[in-house]
Amino acid sequence: MIDHFGINVKDIEANKAFYEAVLAPLGYAKTIDEEPYGMGFSSPDRTQHTGMFWLGQGEPSSPLHFAFTAPSRAAVDAFYEAGLATGGQDNIAPRIHADYHPNYYAAFLIDPNGHKIEAVCHTAP
Repeated sequence: MIDHFGINVKDIEANKAFYEAVLAPLGYAKTIDEEPYGMGFSSPDRTQHTGMFWLGQGEPSSPLHFAFTAPSRAAVDAFYEAGLATGGQDNIAPRIHADYHPNYYAAFLIDPNGHKIEAVCHTAP
């Protein structure tokens, strides 16, 4: 449904390291580089239309919540660990959220800008 979305961040370099780390386990990479102004992340070969996530240098907005699709539960776990290792804060550790649906496996982090980011896998193990 969403083709692309972006957020502004105060420190593009710190956020580049954080988002490169958390998005790699999900199969996303920095595919467009317009440093020092911004960068875009998507599937590395751009053959799968997964949408694009943009980081821009600028004044951050109010905290947002957004979720990235994960290909597996292991990828959700890796997203969470990578985020903690690069300055993210725990919000909800990886687990099933049966109140959403029986296979909703997700982890939530607070990024360096205060945004709640999530990785979610909808498939059964």
